[in-house]
Amino acid sequence: MPPSPDYPRLSVTGLLLAGGRGSRLGNCDKGLHLFRGRPLAAWVYERLEPQVATVLISANRNLDEYAQFGAPVCRDQINGFAGPLAGIHAGLLQADTEFVLSVACDSPFIPPDLAERLYATLSSQAADIAIAATRETGQSPLQAQPVFALIRRHLAADLGLYLQSGQRKVRLWMERHRMALCDFPEAQAFINMNTEHELILAEKYDA
Repeated sequence: MPPSPDYPRLSVTGLLLAGGRGSRLGNCDKGLHLFRGRPLAAWVYERLEPQVATVLISANRNLDEYAQFGAPVCRDQINGFAGPLAGIHAGLLQADTEFVLSVACDSPFIPPDLAERLYATLSSQAADIAIAATRETGQSPLQAQPVFALIRRHLAADLGLYLQSGQRKVRLWMERHRMALCDFPEAQAFINMNTEHELILAEKYDA
């Protein structure tokens, strides 16, 4: 299906978060870890790129390899592998669009309409941030997936202050602002690969 005419694709920068330590996967650079013969980040990039005006890659290692994806690479402004919020902060600073859509580099099955659905939720609830949320079962409460978020770029300064204070919790920072949850029934679309076991399980998933 074509995107809704109400979704402002040209106002959204996609941010592929690949700046972590990968500590539970042998301290490897997870975005470059092979999955089905290709780097994990390549699968995510392929799904993200058609949804946005442009893509940024947040990385702190192997910058030349990430540059080969054809997108600008931004490094954390906060030293010491400060987590996904530091990557989001770097993306918000470098983007020149009204919105930034963050996604994890190790979730190769993100929905092809992730951006559009998050934008619809953000707009309908007059929010500053819209977060993907899933349920374990049909009756389970919504569980936020906060690294999959559509964020207004003007929040960059506040996020910088939050990080400088030593805070690192993604959800706690987002709750400081007008935040909305977007219900995604396809919970498996947000699976990520933190361990070799999870990589093996994901091989069986078809999306």
